[in-house]
Amino acid sequence: MTNPYTAPSRPAPKWARKRYVLPALGFAFFLGIGAGASDAQPKDDAKPAAAKAQPTATVTATMTATAQPEPAPTVTKTVEVEVEVTKTVTAQPASDNGNNDDDSNGGGNVYYENCAAARAAGAAPVHRGDPGYGSHLDRDNDGTGCDWG
Repeated sequence: MTNPYTAPSRPAPKWARKRYVLPALGFAFFLGIGAGASDAQPKDDAKPAAAKAQPTATVTATMTATAQPEPAPTVTKTVEVEVEVTKTVTAQPASDNGNNDDDSNGGGNVYYENCAAARAAGAAPVHRGDPGYGSHLDRDNDGTGCDWG
């Protein structure tokens, strides 16, 4: 009859067997190191504690360095050059610069306060880019000012 409180017995897995093999190998390794550390040769070749004093030769080599003269300073010649300064003048852009801003007044210095003034001057309808055009004259923002009746 089996004990109901224990797990059924099965063979131990391979990793469980290593629990015994690896420590045994480690023990054998350290035992071998300990045995190999002992010196099997007799220590008769050691020098006696009271050795005779013998003269020794000491060689001292000295070397004298010769001073190198510093190189002469390099002479730099400065040349003054007279420079002529010229002024570049850039031409102002033409009055019709292709800018289609709503606030542009066409490039001329004509200004119509309202469409009645443009009609009185005979300039109505005023197109974008024409002298006197302004966004205040173009209600529907189609590029033509004062185009309604």
